[in-house]
Amino acid sequence: MSKRIENIRLAVQAMHRCLAKHESSAPIIEMFGKNQVWEGVVEIFSLVGHPKAKRCYAWDFADDSSKPRYIAVLELPPVHSPHTAVRAAIAIGEQK
Repeated sequence: MSKRIENIRLAVQAMHRCLAKHESSAPIIEMFGKNQVWEGVVEIFSLVGHPKAKRCYAWDFADDSSKPRYIAVLELPPVHSPHTAVRAAIAIGEQK
């Protein structure tokens, strides 16, 4: 497991207070009309011990600080895939 994925896994565990096991990576390009609004790799984790979700979609990004930030979206309706996780994060203004 790469250092990046391990850091995201640890962030997921801290945010959601459960164990996370990396399943796979999904490259995502999110478009709005003809404009690309987001591109990146979403990491997919299975969760053990979470009361509601069995899966989480997570990624990192850089902002103005020197530390990476993490987004972790639980697989709960309407989120059911890496694509819908990115759309949900964009909709609430989490990250571009």
